[in-house]
Amino acid sequence: MELKRVVVTGLGALTPIGNNVTDYWNALIDGVSGAAPITHFDASNFKTQFACELKNFEITDYLNRKDARKMDRFTQYAMVASDEAIIDSGLDLEKENLDRIGVIWGSGVGGLETFQDQMIEYSNGNGTPRFNPFFIPKMIPDIAPGQISIKYGFRGPNFATVSACASSSNALIDAMNYIRLGHADAMVSGGSEATVAIAGIGGFNALQALSTRNDDPKTASRPFDKDRDGFVSGEGAGALILEEYEHAKARGAKIYAEIVGGGLSADAYHITAPHPDGLGAKLVMENCLRDAGLEPEDVDAINVHGTATTLGDWAEVKAIQVVFGDHAYKLNINSTKSMTGHLLGAAGAIEAIASILAIKNGIVPPTINHFTDDDEIDNKLNFTFNKAQKRDVNVAMSNTFGFGGHNACILFKKL
Repeated sequence: MELKRVVVTGLGALTPIGNNVTDYWNALIDGVSGAAPITHFDASNFKTQFACELKNFEITDYLNRKDARKMDRFTQYAMVASDEAIIDSGLDLEKENLDRIGVIWGSGVGGLETFQDQMIEYSNGNGTPRFNPFFIPKMIPDIAPGQISIKYGFRGPNFATVSACASSSNALIDAMNYIRLGHADAMVSGGSEATVAIAGIGGFNALQALSTRNDDPKTASRPFDKDRDGFVSGEGAGALILEEYEHAKARGAKIYAEIVGGGLSADAYHITAPHPDGLGAKLVMENCLRDAGLEPEDVDAINVHGTATTLGDWAEVKAIQVVFGDHAYKLNINSTKSMTGHLLGAAGAIEAIASILAIKNGIVPPTINHFTDDDEIDNKLNFTFNKAQKRDVNVAMSNTFGFGGHNACILFKKL
């Protein structure tokens, strides 16, 4: 069976450094950090007291108050980003067959804050079981694609992917494959997360996964730096409209890039730590290249997982060197998490957008906050440290790896 080609025709972003795609991209190129003291709750007694929260964001600017109250923040964010992407795509929904447009959405945790708040309320009520009737619909991860489909009437494939920090990359790969196989004309896909909450920060602190650089939040996310001490939690959403190429061409759609391949793998090693030899990362990149029918030498840039954890950064670099060989030294390698923080299940979506815009604009965003080389990492590689670099990017790779050993990799190509 000949697979159909899939292109990206719409983008939407709600991030700690920009509440729309344009602002997000400009902040990336300018090397802006989204880290600041936490405002969602009193974090003064926590080991980590900062995060990458959204800025100047009011949900009532996008949704009416009644609808917003029925949604956890992760669903609110999904609605905002998907709205932008759908408008950006120029799809005329009155002319489209809505049976052939679906929504596949990723979230690593779903309505964590809703669950947390209901348990606090239950505990404070001396055990009296008085729960919000929207408790379950607000909490479940699949409610985000459900709400998007209800708003627009999309009756195509509709479900959520949950694979920790690889969730939205998994969603994009699934969406690509539904179109490839002829089961849909277009898909809304991406991810959202809202874990800057008591349970989220407390839980990651207990795992010793977060940076504790409370004296200097803006420089806390330091991928590949010798003094990196963990990731910075982020929140927000990213949405992409994937469309069958001939369908997009027939309606005269603008096309950002082609999505040419997706790879998946498992570390099969540890619940939180990467394989020490980067075997899962190596395998997922090889699988992605094979799926796309590309050679390592075809790739120009990699937006890496790059969370600023000691083991994770090292393992990913080792895997890149094995997969790409001498060509690794010709790549632009960058971690946009140095600016946005780690959006967990939404990371793959906003980083896919960064990769696509690197292709469109011929510039690779930087990895900021690099101060000291790590002797355990080959610093002859181009990590795009501290300043964006102009480059003609024809093929860009985006890596995401999640707790549980879940790995996902996507390749985008200039059309």
